Amino acid sequence: MRNLDMTALRSFVAVADHGGVTRAAGVLNFTQSAVSMQLKRLEEMLGLSLLDRTTRKIALTAEGEQLLGYARRIIDLNDEAMSRMTSDVFEGEIVIGVPHDIVYPVIPKVLKRFNAEFPRMKVQLISGYTSKLKTDFSKGLVDLILTTETAPGGDVEVLDERQLCWICAPGGTAWRQRPLRYASARTCLFRVEALRALETAGIDWESAVETDQDRTVEATISADLAIGAMLEGTVPTQLDTVTHNGELPDLGVLQICMYSQDRGFMQVIERLKTLLRAGFSGNDSLPLQGDRELKVVAS
Repeated sequence: MRNLDMTALRSFVAVADHGGVTRAAGVLNFTQSAVSMQLKRLEEMLGLSLLDRTTRKIALTAEGEQLLGYARRIIDLNDEAMSRMTSDVFEGEIVIGVPHDIVYPVIPKVLKRFNAEFPRMKVQLISGYTSKLKTDFSKGLVDLILTTETAPGGDVEVLDERQLCWICAPGGTAWRQRPLRYASARTCLFRVEALRALETAGIDWESAVETDQDRTVEATISADLAIGAMLEGTVPTQLDTVTHNGELPDLGVLQICMYSQDRGFMQVIERLKTLLRAGFSGNDSLPLQGDRELKVVAS
C-alpha cells in the first residue's frame, strides 16, 4: 500500500497557489531547498512530472493539474478531522460586524475555515456602515468588527489598505457631466471623502439620491445617472471604475481595521482574528472547508 505524504502535498499546493518555490517556502515557513525536496519526493513516489520547469515561471503539467484537485481535498479532509478530533469544544454564539463592501471575497472563506475548527459555534454576521458598527461595538453588542477608516486611532489593528476609486456604469458618461451627480447612502463614510475631494478640486456636484439603501445607490449608478465611490477590488460586476485620466480628483487610501472585545469567547475570537489577518494578507493556503450556520443581518 502506498500513501501520499501530507507535507509533500502541502508543498505542492503552496507552490501551485503562489507561483513558485520561494513564495511557497515563505508561506510554509520552510527553506526553499526543503520545499524543492518535498516536490521531488512526491514526483518520485508517483513516477510523474508535476511541474513544467522549461518556462521561466513554474507551471503545472497536465498530471500536476489533475493531482492539485485531489491534493486540496486530501489536505482539507485531514485538517477537518484533526481539528474536530483534537480541538477544545466551544459552544455558543459570536457576533461580528463587517461593512457590506468588504464582505467578499475574504469573509465567506474565513467563516468556512472557522466552522471547521469550531463546529458548535454559531456566527451572526452583521453588515452595516462603519459608523453604525462602531456604535454597536461601543455598546458591547458585537464581539468583533471590521471598519474602513481614513485615520483610525486608539486600540485598533490595521489589516489592509485600499485605494478609494470612482465608480460608474460600464461605458458610462455620467462622470463627464457638470454639475457632477454623485450617489451614495447618507451615512456612507466614502461620501464625506468624495465630496470633500470634489469641492477641493472645484468641481460642482449635486446629490443624485436620498437613501440609506445600497441597492438604490448601485441601481442609480448602473443606470448611468450618477457616479459613486468604492474601495478598489470591491466593485461589483454591474459597475466599473472610472477611467478619468486625471479629470477627477484622487480619493486617497482607506484602511481596513479590526476591533475586538471579550464577551466570553476570547480564545475563539483570537483564532478568528488570526484567520482574518491571513485572509486580508492574501494568504489563501489555509484549508477552507465545512458549512456554517450563518445568519446575515443587514443594518
